[in-house]
Amino acid sequence: MSNTERTFIAVKPDGVQRGIFPEVLRRFSQKGFKLVAIKLTYAKEELLKEHYADLTSKPFFPSLLSYMTSGPVLATVWEGKDVVKQGRALLGATNPLQSAPGTIRGDFALDMGRNIIHGSDSVENANKEIALWFKKEELVDYKAEMYGWIYE
Repeated sequence: MSNTERTFIAVKPDGVQRGIFPEVLRRFSQKGFKLVAIKLTYAKEELLKEHYADLTSKPFFPSLLSYMTSGPVLATVWEGKDVVKQGRALLGATNPLQSAPGTIRGDFALDMGRNIIHGSDSVENANKEIALWFKKEELVDYKAEMYGWIYE
């Protein structure tokens, strides 16, 4: 299968607290992506500073840290054909008000500061984020029998 890659998808504290994470898992699974890692965790400030390193100088960064440490995060890794780009499409625009109906943010979020979910924006960033949130031994390699029914 060509273009097989992995992406990091995190359901943020608002998505966990509102019980939206089962719908996220359902949508990625039904699209045909393979779940290779999952954990419910409290994100430490140090991890978040590294994860959001490109945003540390932004005026909203302290509130982002406060939000992301306010409750548990469901961290996941998904594998499949063009999963980074396709995963971003499932999420919708970063600003929920610009997200189309049928996307996760379009269906469940209204405010940019509570936009439910994070998804890697490139394969390079996905690899960095996966390594940041998961140890190598936490990633499960297995043959997904469904792939024969999804890919030619």
